[in-house]
Amino acid sequence: MKQLKFSNGDQMPMIGLGTAGISAEESYDAVRHAIKAGYRHIDCAPIYKNEAEVGQAINDAIADGEVTREELWITSKLWNSCHRYNDVEPACEASLEAMDLDYFDLYLIHWPIATERGVDWPEKEEDYLSPFEAPIEDTWTGMEDCLDAGLTKHIGVSNFNIEMLKIILEDGMEPPEMNQCELHPYLPQQTLYDFCRSNKIHMTAYAPLGSPGRAPEHRTPNEPDLLAEPAIDEIAKKHGCTPAQALIAYSLTRKNAVIPRSANPERQKENLAAADFKLDREDLRSLIILSKHRYFKGEEYTVHGSPYKLTDIWEY
Repeated sequence: MKQLKFSNGDQMPMIGLGTAGISAEESYDAVRHAIKAGYRHIDCAPIYKNEAEVGQAINDAIADGEVTREELWITSKLWNSCHRYNDVEPACEASLEAMDLDYFDLYLIHWPIATERGVDWPEKEEDYLSPFEAPIEDTWTGMEDCLDAGLTKHIGVSNFNIEMLKIILEDGMEPPEMNQCELHPYLPQQTLYDFCRSNKIHMTAYAPLGSPGRAPEHRTPNEPDLLAEPAIDEIAKKHGCTPAQALIAYSLTRKNAVIPRSANPERQKENLAAADFKLDREDLRSLIILSKHRYFKGEEYTVHGSPYKLTDIWEY
């Protein structure tokens, strides 16, 4: 398995199992199958509403001798409703308790958006906290406290643009070690990618296949199908792999970790086998010219009297 190396020598498997969108009912079997298939990196978050099931699967796999805790890399995230400084460490502890784990390998701020305690999805102006009420600098200090307390071995962010990363780099005691973002040939995020690489911030690609399993209400009319993109099909034929494997290999070739989601055991094995393929410069050049498209718009955070704009989240 290819690995991303952190400054302290820790290594994270570059292909992980994304658990977003896998129901609580499916999550236990999905994670057990993934670990048996060879996955050692599991990406989690409390908002996915499957922490207990994912944690049970991890602990049962350890108890059955399939893997040790030290061989696994478990990532989780801080939800938007826990951005106040005093809420950060308790939120991390709550996730560890829900998953029955002693520590995370990586803990991320899920979004640069703050909401009131107990609010999963804001529906009115009062549900939001402004950047003045919950400064990202304070949230990051709470993340550093999680690191100091041994609740996590590494800290980072998700869905952060360059401006937000600069705030943390300038004001924090510890730099962010990861930025998890939507990344694929329709959204290479080259400017953000270059900034992260120049500042030694690793990147993890979510929605690497274009998130084909999203619910219909989260789709936009006539959105492009990344798995059906002719340029991807040509690359797949050239390398003797599937389009999904070509897309995962795209992230690996750019030295990004990647977390495709699947509860299907055969699909999981296929995704993991993408590590055997590598795109060449000709392949990458053929993808640069593709039209750009973002599948996760983030517009749900800019309504109902929100103090946030899309430019507070995305790099344009």
